[in-house]
Amino acid sequence: MAQLQNKIALVTGAAAGIGKEVALTFGREGAKIAIADLNMDAAQAAVDEFAKLGIEAMPVAMDVSDEQAVEDGVAAVIAKWGRVDILVSNAGIQIVHPIEDFPFADWRKVIAIHLDGAFLTTKACIRSMYKTGGGSIIYMGSVHSKEASKLKSAYVTAKHGLLGLARTVAKEGAAHNVRANVVCPGFVRTALVEKQIPEQAKALGISEEEVIKNVMLKETVDGEFTTVEDVAEACLFFAASKTNALTGQSIIVSHGWHIE
Repeated sequence: MAQLQNKIALVTGAAAGIGKEVALTFGREGAKIAIADLNMDAAQAAVDEFAKLGIEAMPVAMDVSDEQAVEDGVAAVIAKWGRVDILVSNAGIQIVHPIEDFPFADWRKVIAIHLDGAFLTTKACIRSMYKTGGGSIIYMGSVHSKEASKLKSAYVTAKHGLLGLARTVAKEGAAHNVRANVVCPGFVRTALVEKQIPEQAKALGISEEEVIKNVMLKETVDGEFTTVEDVAEACLFFAASKTNALTGQSIIVSHGWHIE
């Protein structure tokens, strides 16, 4: 039997990249998927693509940093399917600057999407989970939830913050059978990472090839990028857990970049 048969999963930032692969993986395991994204056209395109694979999905327009947009989006999912069993808080951006030149507006934007978004989607979904007897919340962290890199003060701060949120939600949610965990990928060659390569090359005064080899993948055991499939499988591991033994935890998916 499929691991997530008849579960209702809301995945943010799910129209592309890691979020889309997580949504696809969950759908193949029997879940119905709410594809939440800023880009409604891309979300609808993903829904249409999933339909051809026999996966039931719905598009949800959502700016995760906007409380009303989150509340409305979650309400739409509940109106259609009755509940939310799984939340994957995945939406994210990256803006790089040295700390002394980091515009406050850029700092706030990164924090808003990663941390405010995680908080607001949790708040909206957990009420449904409490009513229906439980659920699983998965935050998309990063190796930067555990380590730091130059030029990424806002991103590193936000990703560290997700660990604290997950641990708190795990403790509050336990009485209601709600689990909260964090998946921490290394560098995944998505559009977000592709954008960083020339930015870091310029900021650090090195070639793009050197950014990949000596910055992004230097600490891995094999010089390989993590794949979207790798990350999706880790999310499935948490989502399909049969008991509450796995809660308040983080799992690193990084080709050994960070080893605990």
